[in-house]
Amino acid sequence: MTPLINHAWDITPDEAITLQLWLSKRVVRVDELSTVSKIAGIDVAYHKQNATVVASIVVVDAETLEVVERLAYSDVALFPYLPGLFSFRELPAIIKLFRNLQTRPDLIICDGQGIAHPRRFGLASHLGVLFDIPTIGCGKSRYVGDYTPPAVARGSLSYLVDGTEVIGAALRTQENINPVFVSIGHKVSLETACHWVLKATRHYRLPETTRLADQYGRHFHENG
Repeated sequence: MTPLINHAWDITPDEAITLQLWLSKRVVRVDELSTVSKIAGIDVAYHKQNATVVASIVVVDAETLEVVERLAYSDVALFPYLPGLFSFRELPAIIKLFRNLQTRPDLIICDGQGIAHPRRFGLASHLGVLFDIPTIGCGKSRYVGDYTPPAVARGSLSYLVDGTEVIGAALRTQENINPVFVSIGHKVSLETACHWVLKATRHYRLPETTRLADQYGRHFHENG
């Protein structure tokens, strides 16, 4: 897999913000995905002592959640660690990872934000626009916006709102467990995004795609 849009990565934070604002106009917020048979989860882990990042992806069968393919790639992050600009630090490694991916997923669930972002262009949206692939943002925590805690039952949700704009949902994936924060990445509506996050979540708070990508990334980092 190679990106359909290429841009410079050796840029300043101000240039990155300008680029986000420009690319955010390309985000498609309605469903433009066909039959979903393969779902991927992406995770990026940081080394505690240096600038090393490990990007990992696990592709699973959409119905059984059995692993079809998994890959990891270690790289050195060159962009500074700045809130709101994480995709400029993480995507170079993800792009290199994708070069060796044999299975093109129909949908990618990212451990991060989509349009639930100050400039409506978090990692999931950035990835989706560059590769023109359906993506979902599924964050462990809220980045921007306000919400009312959803009901305690699995599948309950409440909208995440920034000003007057709905930018995502707080989704309860397990009963009485803290919600995850789901947002449109690219080519997926919020309703569909919540459907697939819930479908990919079986026994834990996070989707299996995220858990498996995180586990494989840790294994790769520890064992090489």
